[in-house]
Amino acid sequence: MELSQTAFSAEDIQSTRPELKIGLLATVTPEGLPHVTLLSSLMACAPGRLCFGQFTEGLSKKHLLANPKTGFLIMSLDKNVWRGKASYTHAVKDGAEYDYYNNVPMFRYNAYFGVHTVYYLDLVGHTGKSPLPMNRIIFAAVQTMLARTLNPGSGRLPVLNTWTRAFVAKIDNLKFLSYVDADGYPVIIPAIQTQGLDRQRLVFSTSVYTDELRAIPSGTPLAVFSMALTMEDVLLRGTFQGIRRMAGIDAGVVSVDWVYNPMPPVPGQVYPALDLEPVSSF
Repeated sequence: MELSQTAFSAEDIQSTRPELKIGLLATVTPEGLPHVTLLSSLMACAPGRLCFGQFTEGLSKKHLLANPKTGFLIMSLDKNVWRGKASYTHAVKDGAEYDYYNNVPMFRYNAYFGVHTVYYLDLVGHTGKSPLPMNRIIFAAVQTMLARTLNPGSGRLPVLNTWTRAFVAKIDNLKFLSYVDADGYPVIIPAIQTQGLDRQRLVFSTSVYTDELRAIPSGTPLAVFSMALTMEDVLLRGTFQGIRRMAGIDAGVVSVDWVYNPMPPVPGQVYPALDLEPVSSF
């Protein structure tokens, strides 16, 4: 990912401001692994700054406090994309952005949630606005479908349950990959063509965003965020097994070992299953 821009233009700031968009923030866990969160409030709020409003609890905010390095992706409804890296600096509970978030319809009329904290990040660099290459993505999705159909596998472990496999398999659902770059900042790459290979592995054609996908070293911990425009989503994480030739197609394979439900009201780990603990305080 080439970070050719060191500031957001006035057009960038205006284009990323609407609440109806896709905003993804990649953070780093205490173990040094990538984590991706859907933040519809994420936007450029100054030439060198991004911000987002918090209205639910989740792991990403905890990660920021321990490690300020982040990666981000913002996609508008007309499928223009901004990607880059930023560093968390501080959070506030008032101010211009706080007032803005709590006066837009998405949050103002939400009966359950209101933005209670605004987080700010200093921009490191971004790619500039670029259109999502839909024709190439569709071709890559067809290639991925052929690769997984002609190379069926069973998977040694039942990591992906029936719902998760069906959700990732939907061609019109969005998928994004993330890994921690050599500089310690996470990177997010659109990989909408990603599909399930079996109960444990994912596969994706490398015919779109080719250079970026080929730059991921084999053995790298990789997060895969899958979402629908209905705001359903799931976060998977595992190990990138490299690029192999499958049915004449160059395809990347991810062996999944962790599944997380990011959706409110109760985000939580799905796989490996956690032991149930009795309630000890009320």
